[in-house]
Amino acid sequence: MPGTTLRSLRHRWPTFVGSFVALSLGVALIAAMGLALASSRDAPARGPERFAAAPVVVKGQDTLTVPTSPDGRTRTRTHELAQPRPVPDALVAKLRHLGTVVQDRSYAVRAERGPADLVGHPWSTAAFAPYELDAGRAPRAADEVVVSGDWARPGTRLRTGDGTVRVVGTVAGLGFENAMFHTDARAAQLAPRSLQLVVDADPAAVRKTLRGSGSGSGSGSGSDRGGSGVQVLTGDARRHADADPDRDSEALTALNAMFGTAGGVSGFVSVFVVASTFAFAVAQRRREFGLLRTAGASPGQIRRMVASEALVVGVLASATGCVLGSYGAPKLAAWAVQEGLAPRWFTIGDHTWPYHAAFWTGLLVALCGALAASWRGGRTGPTEALREASVDTRPMTWGRWPTGSVLLAAAAVTLVLALVTAPGELLHRKTYVSRPMLLIAAVALLAPVLVRPLARLVAWLPARLPGAGGMLVRENAAAGVRRTAAVAAPVLVTVALAGSLLGATATLGGARTTEMRERTSADFVVTPTGDAGDASGAGDAAARHAGFDEVTLKRLRAAVPDGTDVSASSSGAVYVLEDGVALIKSGARAVEPGPFAATSRLPLAAGKVSDLDDDSIIVNEEWARHTVGERVDVWLGDGTRKSLRIAAVMTTGTGDNGAYVTPRNASTAPVDRVDVRLSAGADRAAVASGLREAVRASGGKVFTKESWVRATSPETNRTTRMGLFMVLGIALLYTGISLANTMVMATSDRIRELSVLRLAGATGWQVLRLVAGEALMVVVVGGLLGALVAGLNLVGMWGALGLLSVWTPVVIPWPTLGGILCACAVLAVVASVAPAGLALRGGALSRPGIRK
Repeated sequence: MPGTTLRSLRHRWPTFVGSFVALSLGVALIAAMGLALASSRDAPARGPERFAAAPVVVKGQDTLTVPTSPDGRTRTRTHELAQPRPVPDALVAKLRHLGTVVQDRSYAVRAERGPADLVGHPWSTAAFAPYELDAGRAPRAADEVVVSGDWARPGTRLRTGDGTVRVVGTVAGLGFENAMFHTDARAAQLAPRSLQLVVDADPAAVRKTLRGSGSGSGSGSGSDRGGSGVQVLTGDARRHADADPDRDSEALTALNAMFGTAGGVSGFVSVFVVASTFAFAVAQRRREFGLLRTAGASPGQIRRMVASEALVVGVLASATGCVLGSYGAPKLAAWAVQEGLAPRWFTIGDHTWPYHAAFWTGLLVALCGALAASWRGGRTGPTEALREASVDTRPMTWGRWPTGSVLLAAAAVTLVLALVTAPGELLHRKTYVSRPMLLIAAVALLAPVLVRPLARLVAWLPARLPGAGGMLVRENAAAGVRRTAAVAAPVLVTVALAGSLLGATATLGGARTTEMRERTSADFVVTPTGDAGDASGAGDAAARHAGFDEVTLKRLRAAVPDGTDVSASSSGAVYVLEDGVALIKSGARAVEPGPFAATSRLPLAAGKVSDLDDDSIIVNEEWARHTVGERVDVWLGDGTRKSLRIAAVMTTGTGDNGAYVTPRNASTAPVDRVDVRLSAGADRAAVASGLREAVRASGGKVFTKESWVRATSPETNRTTRMGLFMVLGIALLYTGISLANTMVMATSDRIRELSVLRLAGATGWQVLRLVAGEALMVVVVGGLLGALVAGLNLVGMWGALGLLSVWTPVVIPWPTLGGILCACAVLAVVASVAPAGLALRGGALSRPGIRK
């Protein structure tokens, strides 16, 4: 038997080369994704940046800590506050007795020709980074600034959202921010609230003062948090005073999720295609198995021979795939860094488990795919095997029916359960990325049942055209069901994934845009510094622009005619402890009840917007308590605990229907949006001009309702979007290679069949046209099956949106699917015609008696 195995490998090398290529590429994908995933698990400790040279940093309360006791033991739940608290004035006064106190302020700056992420600070804080002047001098007047980097030189005049300033000095950039420094007095005007300060004193004395003021306790170096949340930061703990100190960890968390999703999908695609390729490779050899059975080989000997061949090919291909993965993983990491998806320091680490996972997965898939397909060949008798060698009379094996049926039933049952119990779960990224795999596997297993009627349907019109070509294409595809299903499998998986993933994100984005459009009845929306604002009220106020001041709000109200409704609102958050264990943050917008009721159309399930007051809140149906009149304990954006009555309840929607409170319950949140609804007969052009003039000094922007909807239409998170494109790109590339590989295998195995056509009188061009027609038809069949899977998945999402009271059309990415089908068609035609053409040129298909 070992000798037979080696001779089979030598004589049927095209088949085994195809299996080798498919498996090695699949293992390479799994190894590369595993290495990237393993390397994205831990971020190195980040040191302090803006305050690397500061002796002590005192930071106000910026987190909410709530004790819980779910199992009798006291535990705490924490969340970052939407409106952090400043250091109390009484404590600041005591700290001034210890040494110099410098109040820190940070605020967004928009400057002509300046970086988009420009941030402002008081000049007195520059020494704590430390920044050092490399040209010019420090600012002394309100219109003088110092900038970091080389984008402006001393003497340059810049127009900013707060007026024209003159650059009087520059400092070298330190890499973590683009800064503009004002005088301390001007910085205090631009950002009145100071949330942290630097104290030039002994850390022990600062901590003693903190404890003595009753603000907290703690000892030692690092970070001490007082009872009121005031922190004393020294050493490496000063990094917590930097903007977004956990950005590397957060970036790696997002990267880990992206690589995990991509790895799961890539692993599914590779395992799916490899198993299909190996099964097809074994199914091609039924005539050979029949001859061996006639010669006396037992079923066990045939299975051992196939297992030996799969073992040899599997070991060599898996080892090759691991080597390819080790070369591909660093390129994947470099791409992630280049696209801004990973920190600049991100590289592939020294990990071994991804190689083991990839190698043994590849080998297991090769053995399972080959053995499953050889089981039938071993069980059939010699005569029956020879009779079935040319035509697929029973393409469905004993394992396909129950497995495919169970997977199809599981897909249907889980969809129905999700729609009945938690339709919102179907809108989550993990759900709409993973659900298609179950349905793809089910349809692929049941494909032999669907291939024959689909092939006859696709070839119905060509079969009625003059000539026998269309009829031969139809009959060949219908007779070779296994071959057709194997070739269609890569097309099926790619079209289904592309249609499901891109269609889901587009449909969900369209639903959110529909919600935004229906939630407002305003004619104009005004936002500060040209920012479109927070569409849902779920944003982080700490990361927003300063907002409109009282002077600008008065100008806006004075710029509109009598009878016009003007609703000023701000974004923030509220926190609620659900079931006594989960501290949930919900985006909240602070609104004036009367004007807001006139400029909005909230999707209410119960209650009225006009019932909102300082003692109440509007929630949505996702809240554990959502009955009108019921009271709910919440923590406001600054951490203040309050019991509020539920005034109204909104439908769940896509998850962006946050809570609503009054301005008194979000006193520190700046106004970042003004909605204007015109009275009947008002001059729209005149009002728009007046609004623009009112915000000209502060740099605000006036949107019409439709332009605001377009500007704020929710887009898929960039990391998620790039992850989806990476998944689809890998799937398309792998599909292309596997499709070409399978077509070469299939065409090489049909040389004798094509020779019969030549003997029957077909010319060389007729044979090639027949081969090309069959390739196109198989791609169309795979595309139809993939479109069926994608359509079923999108219908499930559409049903979930309907149950959540959001009616929006399903978006199918027809251009993308068409492009994928065209690419697959070109690859399939080339990969099938090329070996047939080579056989023609080599004389393998020449008619007897005709000399060249």
